[in-house]
Amino acid sequence: MLTDSHNRIHDYLRISLTDACNFRCVYCMPDEDMFTMPNKHLMQPEEIETIAKEFVALGVRKIRLTGGEPLVRKGVEDIIARLSELPIELTLTTNGIFVDKHIPLFKKAGIRSLNVSLDTLQKDKFFQLTKRDQLEKVMDNIHLLIREGFSVKINVVAMKGVNDMEVKDFIELTRMLSLHVRFIEFMPFTGNQWEKDQVITAKELLATVENELDYVKLVDEKHATAKKFKAIGHAGTFAFITTMSEPFCGDCNRMRLTADGKMKNCLFGKDELDILATLRRKENIVPVIRKSLLMKHAVMGGQFEGTYQNTAAGDIENRSMIRIGG
Repeated sequence: MLTDSHNRIHDYLRISLTDACNFRCVYCMPDEDMFTMPNKHLMQPEEIETIAKEFVALGVRKIRLTGGEPLVRKGVEDIIARLSELPIELTLTTNGIFVDKHIPLFKKAGIRSLNVSLDTLQKDKFFQLTKRDQLEKVMDNIHLLIREGFSVKINVVAMKGVNDMEVKDFIELTRMLSLHVRFIEFMPFTGNQWEKDQVITAKELLATVENELDYVKLVDEKHATAKKFKAIGHAGTFAFITTMSEPFCGDCNRMRLTADGKMKNCLFGKDELDILATLRRKENIVPVIRKSLLMKHAVMGGQFEGTYQNTAAGDIENRSMIRIGG
């Protein structure tokens, strides 16, 4: 088992396939001309497979593919096919644009669940947030995934004054559709112009709809990052990921690999160890994996003091979100 110095067992690995994306979301990759890594700096399909096998041998039971947008990665079909041979739950996070082209691949690989990032249901605002006029395509592909039998979670980064007024509209989607909407508190990363005043907490979001909805609190699974609810009579559910207001670090079981093969033991941690370089030197990567976990801080990568209201984004040492992996 992979255990850190705080006795947390880690069995969930998130692998970023690329730092490229076809969207330019304001909180992730706002620069239209942002430089992305050349292919030679990325983990290659056979390297991803080799590294993943080592993690699985150490107890990893779930792998999520992220980006950037993972489906823009050259050779993504090969990567998914390779990982599908491992005894894991394989899934991915996507912006939804290209999923219609990969339905047969997903089914063959045993992928049953996908997360789709979507921050607004308004066409004009979608263009404002992503710099792309693709809301209709994303919605069509969400419906397609549901028709094809996939479990779909919609990830909504909630930002005060931007999309917090759409909470009820997102929850309304769950009335007839068996999907799961998750509101994520706005988090600080390098270059995303995070301000504490833009954070709207789960409690505040729930308060905006509690007088208009009858809902029940659902039981949250072990290691769950989301606090789940269900509106009475709705087919789907909604939830809140309370990273800023109520961190859930005490039960963390997650590890991350960046697209260039660096291991991050925490989304907010500045420490990175080079798994890919170790592999390319034909050295054993297991000691590097274990060392990374032993360096893991108890809470929020050791970079947050007290509450998010006391956090200054400029003091946090980290990559941009696009270079970490969603």
